[in-house]
Amino acid sequence: MSLDELAVETCSWAFGNSGTRFKVFAQPGVPRDPYEKLADAAQVHAYTGAAPSVALHIPWDRVDDYAHLARYAGELGLRIGAINSNTFQDDGYRLGSVCHPDPAIRRQAVDHLLECVDIMDATGSPELKLWFADGTNYPGQDDIRARQDRLAEALAEVYGRLGEGQRLLLEYKLFEPSFYTTDVPDWGTAYAHCLKLGPKAQVVVDTGHHAPGVNIEFIVAFLLREGRLGGFDFNSRFYADDDLMVGAADPFQLFRILAEVLREPSGGIAFMLDQCHNIEPKIPGQIRSVLNVQEAAAKVLRIDRAALSAAQREGDVLAANAVLMDAFNTDVRPALAEFRAAKGLDPDPMAAYARSGYFAKICAERVGGAQAGWGA
Repeated sequence: MSLDELAVETCSWAFGNSGTRFKVFAQPGVPRDPYEKLADAAQVHAYTGAAPSVALHIPWDRVDDYAHLARYAGELGLRIGAINSNTFQDDGYRLGSVCHPDPAIRRQAVDHLLECVDIMDATGSPELKLWFADGTNYPGQDDIRARQDRLAEALAEVYGRLGEGQRLLLEYKLFEPSFYTTDVPDWGTAYAHCLKLGPKAQVVVDTGHHAPGVNIEFIVAFLLREGRLGGFDFNSRFYADDDLMVGAADPFQLFRILAEVLREPSGGIAFMLDQCHNIEPKIPGQIRSVLNVQEAAAKVLRIDRAALSAAQREGDVLAANAVLMDAFNTDVRPALAEFRAAKGLDPDPMAAYARSGYFAKICAERVGGAQAGWGA
């Protein structure tokens, strides 16, 4: 894979207001509808040249005419990426969605997932991304095995609805919002369900969805070997799922993960920035994140794979580690500046956006109406 092929999807909700569990912080110029979210996403792509698609979240990005929304994206030089479902913000989902003990609630949840496939048809989206907040808080609250049966049944129905060129990406998360059991808590659970569903079902790995100390690059390597790594959600965390800017807390971890992902052509892996910019400005936060991924990727592409393989075959531990560290410690920023200039982009995307006046423009224009945010 080359830097020219690296594409990082932005997510629509990253451009809206977000915050902590305690407070959502409003910012000026925040989009009020999906069309304005796409306009902001187009800025990220315009200055980085590496963010050509935007993930939607339903119902946060619900519109009357999805085909029209997709055409508008095309006019901006973008395409619609993954359609993300929402089975966690309805009052009925207090005890779960597709795993809920009540068949009526499960039906409601599955109908929503089928609606998302309809939206895929209308927008040309190739991926349905599923993350379930389902789980339990107390021992004995529900039958753990029965919940897996319900999950499998729901997934099978949705999988059967997928069309040609569409796939289902199943995400997992260690905990939260349920704190005793989570119905899809780890890559093994997601992988097992995907295996039973078929080749159109793959696993999504999110950096922040693991216990501290988990070796994420091992998970990535295993799923790649099995052909089941469908997507990778970039963010950064220090304690738990903080959704901070990718590479912020541990850039070496990002490098190690990409060292596995970029070993082979990764056209089938959907890279997405799944982040919430709570205190930093939205568009620059996304631009900075894309640049962080590019920088890590540029270092990975400098790994001397032949020397690494030779050292590994010979059992030379120090030499093998040195090959990786030499690549990681390389300052690739000048080369990336030249790479952007050769593509007709400003060598410094952050500075170019700051000079553009776009932020002042949207602050002046986006007056009135309801700003987008969590749940909108």
